[in-house]
Amino acid sequence: MFKSYRLWLGAACVIVASIFLTVSSPAALILALLLALIAGALLANAFQARQQLVVQDQKRLDENEARSGEGFASGTLLQATMNGMREGLLVVDRDLRVVASNSAAQELFTLADGKPQEKRLTELTRNPAIYDAFLDALKGKARSGVKVEIHEPARRIFDLRVVPLANDSRHEAEGAIGVFFDISRLERLERVRQEFLSNVSHELRTPLTAIVAFVETLESGTLEENDNNRRFLAIIRKNAARMHSLIDDILELNAIEAGNVKVEPSNIELYPLVNDVVTSLAAKAAADEIAINNEIPPDAIVYADPIRLEQMLINLLENAIKFNRKRGQVTIRSETGAVNRIVVHDTGEGIPTQHLERLFERFYRVDRARSRELGGTGLGLAIVKHLARAHGGEVRVESRLGEGSTFWIDLPLGPTNNADAKT
Repeated sequence: MFKSYRLWLGAACVIVASIFLTVSSPAALILALLLALIAGALLANAFQARQQLVVQDQKRLDENEARSGEGFASGTLLQATMNGMREGLLVVDRDLRVVASNSAAQELFTLADGKPQEKRLTELTRNPAIYDAFLDALKGKARSGVKVEIHEPARRIFDLRVVPLANDSRHEAEGAIGVFFDISRLERLERVRQEFLSNVSHELRTPLTAIVAFVETLESGTLEENDNNRRFLAIIRKNAARMHSLIDDILELNAIEAGNVKVEPSNIELYPLVNDVVTSLAAKAAADEIAINNEIPPDAIVYADPIRLEQMLINLLENAIKFNRKRGQVTIRSETGAVNRIVVHDTGEGIPTQHLERLFERFYRVDRARSRELGGTGLGLAIVKHLARAHGGEVRVESRLGEGSTFWIDLPLGPTNNADAKT
């Protein structure tokens, strides 16, 4: 109000000064000049105060807009950060009602329709481990290392950590925040490691037991018996060779899986390579009266590492001979299309369907007793799988009981194949 009085007072001084200017006396002229100076000062001061108000209002408006922008930016950034986390994040209040969550947490709970916000924890899950962990956090006790299993839509294992959210001015928890760490892959790797150690121990124990038993028999007095000592030594040699082969396969597979085996592919003629493999296995095939048919076209070219491809083919053909019928057949052929395919077919008894998915796992056997009797290590197909993938290819199997099995290796086309395809 005082600022507006100054404005009106200045205007009045201007009017009075203009009246005195109409009077011709010197005193009136001096008074008019004084009034004009006073009016100018009042008006200038009022104008300056007005400008200060405008500047202050604009500054206050800019600060409010900046604060609003910062709040929006921080909220958006926080939500984007939460949704970018692979870990599930769930925040509940003291009534165990969800007040915030991220997209990873929303995928975990299938009992809720839509987002879990404003729903009670009991509506999202009936898992007692989750409920107890959040309940303890509301009582002020942080919980970590809580193992949680969720089976829908797929089995997943989580390490849950829940901590209380306390107000600075009050000691009691206002809520709790839980983080779900997905450890499914770690659990699977640990299970694979345990199975591997168990299988290795079992596979080594069998030949080692036989070796120790026959050595003790020889030491007990049969060393001088010509009828038995050579037979016992032959058994010891056979089991020692089996252990040696098993250890070699384990080291080879570990090197391949670790990426320490270099694959150097080149365009190679397939027919002579297959012919060499067939020749090396001819004695084993003849012992079981198995015929091996090399139907590879003489001009077939594949892009592969010749040493590693020979290793894959030896493993596949050895299995085809071992698990074939008496006087059966093994046929190997090739096809060229989007990939170079090498096919190995046998006329054995076939493999039950439930075993096909796990056939390329380490130490997995359809018939353990028969496989050990035939001298297999259980690692050959696993080596074939990893070598095929090292080439950028894949290995697959089809089988029907009573009709035999078909394995094929798909290898990427090489430079020569690609040039022919373009022309």
